Amino acid sequence: MKHKYKAIVIGGSAGSFPVASEILEALPKDFEIPIIFGMHRLKHIRNGFAEALQLKSKISVTEPEDKDKIKNNHAYVAPANYHLLFELGGTFALSTEEMVHHSRPSIDILFYSAAYTFGNKMLAIILSGANKDGAEGIHYAHKKGAYTIVQEPTDCKVPTMTKASLDLFEPNEILTTKEIVAFIKNLT
Repeated sequence: MKHKYKAIVIGGSAGSFPVASEILEALPKDFEIPIIFGMHRLKHIRNGFAEALQLKSKISVTEPEDKDKIKNNHAYVAPANYHLLFELGGTFALSTEEMVHHSRPSIDILFYSAAYTFGNKMLAIILSGANKDGAEGIHYAHKKGAYTIVQEPTDCKVPTMTKASLDLFEPNEILTTKEIVAFIKNLT
């Protein structure tokens, strides 16, 4: 069966790194759908984040440069201190515009841009996090037809982000880490 998603876009903050790592570890090396992570991180630490995720991943994990082409069989991590956006030609764009919810990269901006670009061909997932960034963005993605998953708040290290999302709308699914991993793995 051919999957319908052109992109899997995942946002998270405090407590989301282990979930991202578990997702990547579970995927086969021929997993086709590009995965894009927007995760809050310290802006002055430029290296190590993608590399740490790559340790357990069978697919390539990189931080995209401005105008890089989005490739299947890759995972991307928004670079420190840049908003990550999508362009209609299938490339990434980086921006240093104002912070959103004290964050750059902003998960809201990532979801808004992804929803505009991919619409109902997008799987949008929000994970554990300590602020509300991402809630409005995933809600917007849901309105644009994206299939939305919110991590079960009781399964989160810090449930602020997932609770803020659930306060705004009812996603397609509310899943634990193990269920999220299984859902993505079953797309192959």
